Amino acid sequence: MTSATSYTRQDWQTDQEVRWCPGCGDYTILASVQNFMADLGVDRENVVFVSGIGCASRFPYYMNTYGMHGIHGRAPAIASGIAVARPDLSVWVVTGDGDALSIGGNHIIHALRRNINIKVLLFNNQIYGLTKGQYSPTSEEGKKTKSSPWGSIDHPFNPVSLALGAEATFVARTTDMDRPGTQEILTAAYRHQGSAFVEIYQNCNVFNDKAFIALTGKEERDVNKINLAHGKPVVFGPDDSRGVVIEHGTARIVDVAEVGLDAIYVHDATAPSAGAAFALSRLSHTPVGPTPMGIFRNVERTTYESVLQQQIHDALESRGPGDLRALIASSGTWTVGE
Repeated sequence: MTSATSYTRQDWQTDQEVRWCPGCGDYTILASVQNFMADLGVDRENVVFVSGIGCASRFPYYMNTYGMHGIHGRAPAIASGIAVARPDLSVWVVTGDGDALSIGGNHIIHALRRNINIKVLLFNNQIYGLTKGQYSPTSEEGKKTKSSPWGSIDHPFNPVSLALGAEATFVARTTDMDRPGTQEILTAAYRHQGSAFVEIYQNCNVFNDKAFIALTGKEERDVNKINLAHGKPVVFGPDDSRGVVIEHGTARIVDVAEVGLDAIYVHDATAPSAGAAFALSRLSHTPVGPTPMGIFRNVERTTYESVLQQQIHDALESRGPGDLRALIASSGTWTVGE
């Protein structure tokens, strides 16, 4: 799916005015994706962006590719159909925490478990931004909003845990402000054969400003950001003084000096079992303290469309071309009105 054409970011921009609130994290994510696509070197006509409803879902208007602005929560279903019908295309889903995890929750988990070759970018700002500030499925307990003036009593989703529980073969997390980290994850997601799920913490400066300051603040991030690197010990903090150990399926944070470097968990994103990745995802249910970032899981599994195409091939080989009229009449017919 590579191209002989050399692209720049401008080639991936449309003539539509980009309209998000000034200072919105979506602008940074859009720039990261456009730069990534330009560097990737794929033809624009071989790329499709599909979205649902929400601030993030304006994305297809701003990407100079094929695209579709779908209905609320149904972007994974639309993208699944495109990927199955046209496995030669690179299919991307742009969604938000409300769009994907509320009305779209059923669609997202089934797309992931089937391992359809789509790439899901979930912009998580922990709020409903487009409808002006109601609490979302990822808002923290006690969140005071227009729809929860006394504080939300809902327990929030952990999107990475949810994706891992749905047997996703590629799961990662980044922030809108981390352009190098986002580019690295997007590249890995593109190369992955199967469903890829990328949670992007995205600041909504109007309705939920500084929700991710623990990971984006100049001083805070040095203390709280846990960078996952495949094959390396999970250490973080000043001088890598803190680390993560996993015992009996549970991850906990320790002082490296107290337990020794040999006790620190060495990250394996390719482990067949998702147990360690899930344990890492539970270190922080909401990003207010030490939080893992990067690729949690990246494993190989047969894609849905490859098996489907093989079934079609085998059926044609054994039975020949189908007869639609014979198929319709094969289970008995009746005449209405006689």
